[in-house]
Amino acid sequence: MTSFFQLLRKSPTMMVGFVIVLMVVIVGVFAPWLAPKDPNTTSLFDRVKPPSKEYPFGTDNLGRDLLSRIIWGTRVSLQVGVISVSIGMALGVLLGVLAGYYGGRLDLVISAAMDLLLSFPAILLAIAMVAALGAGIVQVMVAVGISLVPNFARITRGSVLAIRSSEFVMASRGLGASNFWIITRHVLPNILTPIVVLATLNAAFAIIMEAGLSFLGIGVQPPDPTWGSILSEGRSHIVSGPWISISSGVAISITVLGLNMLGDGLRDLLDPRMKRLIR
Repeated sequence: MTSFFQLLRKSPTMMVGFVIVLMVVIVGVFAPWLAPKDPNTTSLFDRVKPPSKEYPFGTDNLGRDLLSRIIWGTRVSLQVGVISVSIGMALGVLLGVLAGYYGGRLDLVISAAMDLLLSFPAILLAIAMVAALGAGIVQVMVAVGISLVPNFARITRGSVLAIRSSEFVMASRGLGASNFWIITRHVLPNILTPIVVLATLNAAFAIIMEAGLSFLGIGVQPPDPTWGSILSEGRSHIVSGPWISISSGVAISITVLGLNMLGDGLRDLLDPRMKRLIR
C-alpha cells in the first residue's frame, strides 16, 4: 500500500487515472442518492431542452433528465465492465495455464480454439452471441466476457511458458510437488502482473463494447439507462439537441481514459524494476 501511494506521487498519469476511476466508482455506487431525478420519468413539455439550472445536462427526446440518466448509466457500465472482465479473466487464465503448463495436444487444441475466436472481430463475436442468447444485461456481460477470453488466454499462456522451465519450478517438481501445488503456489503468483494490467485495460474495452451493443439496440434494453442507448437516442437530434450525445460520449471517453491511465500506472507498480526505483 505504501508503494502504491509512493507511485501515485511519482506518476501524475496514474494519479489522474486513479482519481477518475475512483470518482466513476463513487458515482456508480451512490447513483440512487446522487441522481437528482428519476432517470425514467418522462415529460412531454420538457423534450430536448438545453442544459439549464433545472436540467444541468439538458433533457432527451422524451423529456428525461440526462444528468440522472448518465449517473445511472455509470452503474450499468461499471457492472458490465467488472463482471465481463471477471468472466473473461477466469476462463482465459484457466485455459492459458492449462495450455502453457501441460503443452502437447492440449496446448494445440486450446490455442486453435483461441485463434478461431480471434479470427472474428470482438464486436461481431459479441453481436453473434447476443443474437443467440437474447438481449439483456446478463447476456451482454456473458457475450463481452467470452469475447475477452482469447486475450487473457494468450497472455497467460505466454507467461506460463516462460515460468514453467524456471529453476524454482523445476526444484518444486523434483521435490515431488503436485502440478496443482506448483501452479497455485509458483506459476500464478508470478504471472499476475500482465493479467492485472490486461484486466484494467479490458475493463475499458468492455465498457466500449457494452455501449456499442446498446447503441445498436441489442444490448441493455430500455428503459434502463445506459451510455450507449443515450448515444443512440441522440442520433436523431444531433442538430437540435447535440447535448444528448455529447453527455454520454464525454462520460464514456473520461471513464476509458481513466482506466487506461490507471492500467499504465499499475503496470509500473507491479514491475519489480519500478518498485526498486520508488524505494
